[in-house]
Amino acid sequence: MELVSALQDSAFGAWARGSAYAYPLANLLHLAGLVLLVGGVGLLDLRLAGAFRALPVAALSRVLTPMAAAGLALMAPTGLVLFAADAEALAGSAVFRCKLVLIVVALANAVAFRLLWSARLSAWDAAAPPAARLMALASLGLWVAVGVLGRLIAYA
Repeated sequence: MELVSALQDSAFGAWARGSAYAYPLANLLHLAGLVLLVGGVGLLDLRLAGAFRALPVAALSRVLTPMAAAGLALMAPTGLVLFAADAEALAGSAVFRCKLVLIVVALANAVAFRLLWSARLSAWDAAAPPAARLMALASLGLWVAVGVLGRLIAYA
C-alpha cells in the first residue's frame, strides 16, 4: 500500500489528477485501446469458435493480432495514468482487483494459445480443434469481462 500511496502522491499522480487534459485523454485512449483489443481478439476468437468460416484463420490472425496488441499497448500506459490519479481508492476496490486478476488470466490464456496453436492456424480453415475453440471462447469472455469490470469501477 505504501507504493500505491507514493504513486498517488507523486508528481505523476498529481498531474494525472490535476491536469484538465491528462485524465480525460487517458480515459479516452484507454477506451480506444479496449476497442482495438476486444475488436481484434474478439473477431479472431469468434472465427476460431466457428463464425465467419469464409475467412481464412491464418490471414485473419495476421491482421487482427497486431491490432489487439496495439490496443493492449495503448491500454497499459493509459491505465497507469488512470490508476495514478486515484491509486488508493482503486487499490482498495474489489472490482479493480478482480479486473487485474482477469487481465492476468486472459494474458496467460493468450500466451498459452500462441505457444500451443500458432503454428497450426493455417490448417484450421474448416474448423479449429475443440480445445482451441474453448480457449478462444474463454479469451473472448475474459476480455469482455475485463472491459465490463473497467466500466463498473466507477460505480462500485
